[in-house]
Amino acid sequence: MHAFTRRAVLGAGIAVAGGSGPLTSCSAPSSASDDAHGPRAGSGNATPTPEGYVSPQGEEVAAAHRERGPVREFRLTATATSLDLGARTVRTWAYDDELPARPIRVTAGDTLAVRVANHLPHSTTVHWHGISLRNDMDGVPGVTQPPIKAGASFDYRFTVPDPGTYWFHPHSGVQLDRGLYAPLIVDDPREPLEYDEEWIVILDDWVDGVDGSTPDEVLDELGGGMAGMHGMDDTDSGDDGDGDGPRPPRTGPSRILRGARSRLLGGDPGNVAYPYYLVNGRTPDDPRTFRAKPGDRVRIRIINAGGDTAFRVALGGHTMTITHTDGFPVEHTTTDALLLGMAERYDVVVTAQDGVFPLIALAEGKGRAAMALLRTSEGATAPGPSVRPEELDGRLITADELRAAEDVRLGPRDPDRTIRMRITGSMKKYDWAINGKPYDPSQRYPVRAGERVRLSFINGTDMWHPMHLHGHTFQLPDGGPRKDTTILLPHHKVNVDFDAENPGLWMVHCHNVYHSESGLMTIIGYRR
Repeated sequence: MHAFTRRAVLGAGIAVAGGSGPLTSCSAPSSASDDAHGPRAGSGNATPTPEGYVSPQGEEVAAAHRERGPVREFRLTATATSLDLGARTVRTWAYDDELPARPIRVTAGDTLAVRVANHLPHSTTVHWHGISLRNDMDGVPGVTQPPIKAGASFDYRFTVPDPGTYWFHPHSGVQLDRGLYAPLIVDDPREPLEYDEEWIVILDDWVDGVDGSTPDEVLDELGGGMAGMHGMDDTDSGDDGDGDGPRPPRTGPSRILRGARSRLLGGDPGNVAYPYYLVNGRTPDDPRTFRAKPGDRVRIRIINAGGDTAFRVALGGHTMTITHTDGFPVEHTTTDALLLGMAERYDVVVTAQDGVFPLIALAEGKGRAAMALLRTSEGATAPGPSVRPEELDGRLITADELRAAEDVRLGPRDPDRTIRMRITGSMKKYDWAINGKPYDPSQRYPVRAGERVRLSFINGTDMWHPMHLHGHTFQLPDGGPRKDTTILLPHHKVNVDFDAENPGLWMVHCHNVYHSESGLMTIIGYRR
């Protein structure tokens, strides 16, 4: 048994190298500033930073992020493409014509350099979810960078400080709910966890290209015809993407979810009735299969890349030991099932039994599921897509029951500043907001470097919300886990604390992409 495996598998037939080399093209991004490559890293902000606040391109940001470690270079191309989901083939957008795109894998301390080429018909960006990176690389159009125009490219370059399970996706309109996502795995050079194999599992809810539907049409239907709140580009127009021009009538069927309920989520589980749910880009009709040997300790890195769906996850015939959430270690805890809100990640370790076993991701409250298979015996018969292992109804651990590992736990300290964020809005009006104000890129909640900051999330709505903070990890109360995304149940309050150690302008938002694009986001700004 070795400290960590060099084999990371998304599904059958996809095997990639670990920390010793890039997983995409390793051609170095050019330093030439020609028009063909559009905006360059550090080329300026799309909107002016208000006076008195640290700019994403400011000297404070540069001073806090001196490069160290080797430079790992990748290329990433966002393109319109056709994808085979197993049940059907759809036209959509993806990175490098794959779903999910191949993982980017580096070691903590490396400098990651990624040239993103935009071959889409609309502008885009890439957000490196969960990474405490330099602010001008955070991928928020109009805040930390200009949008990457159609036909242009952008060079992202930042040092990756913390090991763990992360991912990347656009932060432009509702592009997240297409096929534009992939894992970002950061290895620990002193990995203390022992395991034999590694399985990366990325969950998704899917609507794009099915019977004429697009995420933009879903957003319009939910919001009564409103366009997205950010990522818009007045040079773009049309019926999808981030254009702010008039849209044609909806061509697909209604996708509004009605009448669904979830006890775990406090009522309404979501807004969108998805036709498909995926594990590693496949429907349960033709699932991915991960192969191991009986007795292997398998580390499973689970990522919820969905737009509107929480997943209840279990592996038939196995208990799971939770080792990490949102990239950071926790005191090991055994469970039968997990609940992942959108953008949350959990790492678990299982001891593989002999046979073939379903990994089921139940779309919580929506009555359908995604599936993959763990196979350790070639002679065993695989279960069908309707299987529901008893572990789904067994012991389920939620984040508030976990404790951060001692070496990542925040030291005891009273908050220097408390920022109250009351979530408002309703499904009826689809008027989601923070403190009654929908997203305004000029809005700032001020903090100062060195402060212990408490975010007090107060949910005044009948809907649950996965709340995400960019550029930092916070800690749940009473020594709870370090996370960047937390489930906020209806009419509940959650206080989370973080240390203000990463200057810049940072988004706080709901990771239901339809809620955020309807106004449920704001900005924390470091004062100069």
